[in-house]
Amino acid sequence: MILSSIAFSKSSAGESKLDTRAMRISAFLFFCCAFLARSPSVVAQSPGYKVTGSIQVGGTGGWDYLSVDAAARRLYVSHTSKVEVIDLDSQKPVGQISGLTRIHGIAIADDLDRGFISDGGANQIVEFNLKDLAVQKKIPAGTNPDGILYDSFSKRVFAFNGRSQDATVVDAALATVAGTIKLGGKPEFPVSDERGSVFVNIEDKSEIIKLNAKTLAVEAHWPLAPCDAPSGLAFDKADRRLFSVCDNKMMAVVDADSGKVVATPAIGEGPDAAAFDPAAKVAFSSNGESGTLTVIRQTTKGTYSPVQTLQTAEGARTMALDERTHKIYLATADFGPAPEATAANAHPRPVPQPGTFRLLIVSR
Repeated sequence: MILSSIAFSKSSAGESKLDTRAMRISAFLFFCCAFLARSPSVVAQSPGYKVTGSIQVGGTGGWDYLSVDAAARRLYVSHTSKVEVIDLDSQKPVGQISGLTRIHGIAIADDLDRGFISDGGANQIVEFNLKDLAVQKKIPAGTNPDGILYDSFSKRVFAFNGRSQDATVVDAALATVAGTIKLGGKPEFPVSDERGSVFVNIEDKSEIIKLNAKTLAVEAHWPLAPCDAPSGLAFDKADRRLFSVCDNKMMAVVDADSGKVVATPAIGEGPDAAAFDPAAKVAFSSNGESGTLTVIRQTTKGTYSPVQTLQTAEGARTMALDERTHKIYLATADFGPAPEATAANAHPRPVPQPGTFRLLIVSR
């Protein structure tokens, strides 16, 4: 309005000079707006994640899930037949839990001073002491227990068995089986809302199942279409949103009360884990095949969009988030060629090279 009055309120001989001056002012203000849009104050509002370091672990073999114990400042990393334990503050290995078969996940029960490991090769859940890492008990599970969580609401451990397509539920205080839940499909990663519900991705049905943590009843089957073959799952407790990462390079954002898919933002190729930072209000997808980390933010009410794609490393498909420092840890290694496909393994992964296993550190 000010520029308009300068440009058009004069009709005298000096009109052309004023018009020229107004045009220059307009151009200058336009330039300033464009500059501010790219200025540090605006850039600071973007996530700005980057790879800031790595932790060398070494050894041989593959890996699966990572789990952070933020209270005790420890990171637990599955590594074939053992769990690698990393001190989060010194960022150095401080111990191992060994003598297992094929580990998938680790669940931490800080209030009980114990943890639980899903040993898929031995079809068992392994209880260990958080203080000295000593194995205390081995509990029978279904076939190939994979995703695992401790639900503090019910004081139970839920281990999801990939081949028998069910869940083994353990009383965490007694370390005894409390029940088995038939799922009717291949489960992947679970999360809890800590209010009585447990959610788990069903990979071959492309759905999320909602479980009652107390009664162990299946309460809902929620289709994730157009998302296909979900694996990693994360949860926003404040907004009641589930974040499920899928093989067709998209994330399904799901209302945890209605089961409705509210958004499907694009992610990278080969995701296997998801995370959500409640302080930063961003969700993450670690994409092993594209070697990227996708950062998703709610841009407007009900709209979720990728705001950053960070190049990480080939094979960095699983991760864990330390909510205290907001750092993300991703497991990877150097790789040799993949073995020949077989009937039992139609899509073999490239072989990790001995001594190269490490954790990438991503920070804001």
